Amino acid sequence: MNTTPYRIPGKPSLALDLAGSGPLVLFMHGIGGNRSNWRAQREAFAHDFAFAAWDARGYGDSEDYEGPLAFDDFVHDVLRVLDHFGVARAHLVGLSMGGRIAMRTALLHPDRVATLTLVDTHEGFEAFSPEQRQAFVDSRRAPLLAGKAPRDIAEPVARSLVSPGAKPEHLQQLIDSISALHKDSYIKSLEATVAQVTLGDISAIRAPVHFVVGEQDTLTPVAMHHEMAAKIGHAPVSVLPDAGHLSNIENASAFNRAALDWLQPHAGLGGTPSNWPAAQEQAVNADLKTRA
Repeated sequence: MNTTPYRIPGKPSLALDLAGSGPLVLFMHGIGGNRSNWRAQREAFAHDFAFAAWDARGYGDSEDYEGPLAFDDFVHDVLRVLDHFGVARAHLVGLSMGGRIAMRTALLHPDRVATLTLVDTHEGFEAFSPEQRQAFVDSRRAPLLAGKAPRDIAEPVARSLVSPGAKPEHLQQLIDSISALHKDSYIKSLEATVAQVTLGDISAIRAPVHFVVGEQDTLTPVAMHHEMAAKIGHAPVSVLPDAGHLSNIENASAFNRAALDWLQPHAGLGGTPSNWPAAQEQAVNADLKTRA
């Protein structure tokens, strides 16, 4: 990872990248990612928001954990983050698996979610045929169970997710994040996420929702996002050109523009952290000036 993470204690401890100030926006990566996948968003969002990008449990610099994973363990971790920073409601931005975590949080704890920005995601593997579901798992889990390491599957998996015209540096960024996966925790995530065939009735989500999808996303295509949007009060769908499944990486400028244009008018729905490192530092400096 490129930055020293902020740590939220507990079992397991969670690592986050923090920046800015204002209403809290929590960014959640996909099943093959980590918090570095949001580095092109950090500066853009930190102008108006408290930016927080996590490593989910068992990913990046976050700790591994004992026993199997239940998908709702991720939801529990979202609440841990919000409680740690003293925020009643936060804006959630989730890519792929992160989007499903965001939707599940909104269904189980609607009072804690200000808005949802759902990126290149789906509402559960019920949306896929049994053959598609099996192919997704086999391409990722089978080689690892056969003794290979994440780095051995990184390039072919990454190439299946980006657009045909992906820039080499964007492909490499994805290869690097897949290579950095914790093998055992990744297998747990695969099993838990595929086992959760459906998130629940997403039409019950009360928070404002914005879908963002790469025009060339073949894993969770544009049509799938329009189908989900129709279930949630015909939520807006932003389709980004020149991007596949990692649209925030492949076309960061278009992503940042679309996401912020929608999110900024909703900023006041979310809470500003009362426990935020930058805010604490400013308070100490103000107190020192007063005493001087």
